[in-house]
Amino acid sequence: MSNLRQTDRRFRSSVLFPGMLGVILAIVGTGSITLAADDVAAEVAPEPPFDPGRFDGGTNRSWSLIIGAGGSFEPEYEGSKDFKVSPLPVFLFTYGEWLEVDPTGVTITAFEHDGFKLAGRVGYESGRDKDDGDRLRGLGEIDFAATVGGKASYSWMGLELYGTIDQTIDGSESLIGTIGAEYKAPVTERLMLGAGVEAVIANDKHMAAYFGVNADQAAKSGLPEYHAKAGLKRVEMTASATYLLTENWLVKGEAGVGFLTGDAADSPIVEEKVQPSVSLFVGYKF
Repeated sequence: MSNLRQTDRRFRSSVLFPGMLGVILAIVGTGSITLAADDVAAEVAPEPPFDPGRFDGGTNRSWSLIIGAGGSFEPEYEGSKDFKVSPLPVFLFTYGEWLEVDPTGVTITAFEHDGFKLAGRVGYESGRDKDDGDRLRGLGEIDFAATVGGKASYSWMGLELYGTIDQTIDGSESLIGTIGAEYKAPVTERLMLGAGVEAVIANDKHMAAYFGVNADQAAKSGLPEYHAKAGLKRVEMTASATYLLTENWLVKGEAGVGFLTGDAADSPIVEEKVQPSVSLFVGYKF
């Protein structure tokens, strides 16, 4: 301030004073406009983009892992009118963009370009126990077996369209194809909602194993003989919600309803064509 006062006294009577005063006012005015513009820009600056990786375990690392446990409430067998509660272990591991391991098996992505993926899958078919329902007595059991197959999918803006095909090795020797769509959307920074629809097509061997009744089975069970043929066996719709309790803990719930169709729906084994289910689990993200 002393330097400014000395300068002011030095040029007070000078004809340069009006010019300098104008320059100073121009500088101050320009600075004020700049500060005001910065304030406006700060006010309208967009929020950081939403990170869906917060919900599925994705991080800046090349791998992610979610482990947890829960339970499911579902029909005792496909077509049953009675329900059972089952434990639901959760293990979701991904490595890079090519490997995914979950409770249904292992998926390896062989090709990816602009949202389109081709992947190979190894999983299992749980089979069926003859004690799962009264109508299954005398029908024998369907053994647990491994499955191999593939998946083609296309993802865009939260929407995934996909098709899969899986062959059961031994067991029921089923060949099953699915066509479906799933959409996921963030509602808040902590809540993600999803919805999906899927159609399941099965070959003769699968339909005969799970919905058919041969002559020997008819004699033992008292059910009429029934020959179930290949075709569309089920259409299913699901809705899900994932909520982040903290940065690491999450809870996910899912509800679905399946509708048996065609020869599957008409089978004497089927007690109820509409097959609802719900599941809930709590997981920890590493």
